[in-house]
Amino acid sequence: MTAASCGAVADAPVHRPRRIEQVIAGQPTSDGAGVKLTRVLTQNLQRRLDPFLMLDAFGSDRPGDYIAGFPDHPHRGFETVTYMIAGRMRHRDSAGHEGLLENGGVQWMTAGRGVIHSEMPEQEAGVMEGFQLWLNLPGRDKMQPPWYRDFRAADLPRYTSAAGVAVTVIAGTSGGVTGAVTRQAAAPLYLDLHFPDGGARFVQPLPADHNAFVYVYRGTAEVGGQPVPVQRMAILANEPQADGVVVETTGPARALLIAGRPLGEPIAQYGPFVMNTAAEIHQAVQDFHAGRLGR
Repeated sequence: MTAASCGAVADAPVHRPRRIEQVIAGQPTSDGAGVKLTRVLTQNLQRRLDPFLMLDAFGSDRPGDYIAGFPDHPHRGFETVTYMIAGRMRHRDSAGHEGLLENGGVQWMTAGRGVIHSEMPEQEAGVMEGFQLWLNLPGRDKMQPPWYRDFRAADLPRYTSAAGVAVTVIAGTSGGVTGAVTRQAAAPLYLDLHFPDGGARFVQPLPADHNAFVYVYRGTAEVGGQPVPVQRMAILANEPQADGVVVETTGPARALLIAGRPLGEPIAQYGPFVMNTAAEIHQAVQDFHAGRLGR
């Protein structure tokens, strides 16, 4: 099934859907050169939502909130997935990659052993909105060479469920459609769900041991009969007998469904560096200050 496919796909069976363990409100903060955003997945949830390290939601129609962008900054030891809902962002990095991220597009970057990059708005007015997810790398892959790819909206696989939910498959597999990116270690699933005006029910199988959450960014939704208001993240309970998740709405709504296999490794983080040990963090800082990061 191609990215342009619009055919209706029947729901896969889920017999024991997950319930909500906790509903989280994000923390307003700023990053880069003062860009205002909401940190939905914060550092204290990294263990609970392993392999995911962070989820930021940014959105504003006031240029002062985003125009300064994210000038050159380093990363090591994980991957960033930036999903642009509205606006344009120019990416440049020390590995020689450059790309323009536009409405509906995804930028997937593996920092690996180190990269220095910038993400700068290419607009002076209008709405800038999107998400950035940090996905951890297993220790064996943290020092791999950097990798980068831009996906235009038209390049992303998508389908419409039999109930009328429009599904964009950024990573993983849903409805028999394989996403733009797959990763063996964490097996991430990243879906953008658009529910129709009359509401609908969406069903997604999930392995019982994968950590998962739903973030509602338009309207409201229900998981296991419990409401999830707009701009809230529902952490899904890990129960041995659970085989998936059911998300329902009574009206138009949009939500991200994100899940992955926990790596079960130590997490050592210092700002933009995420390794397994304090010694590795110390080395990353040394490499950055010595100009060795990103080479």
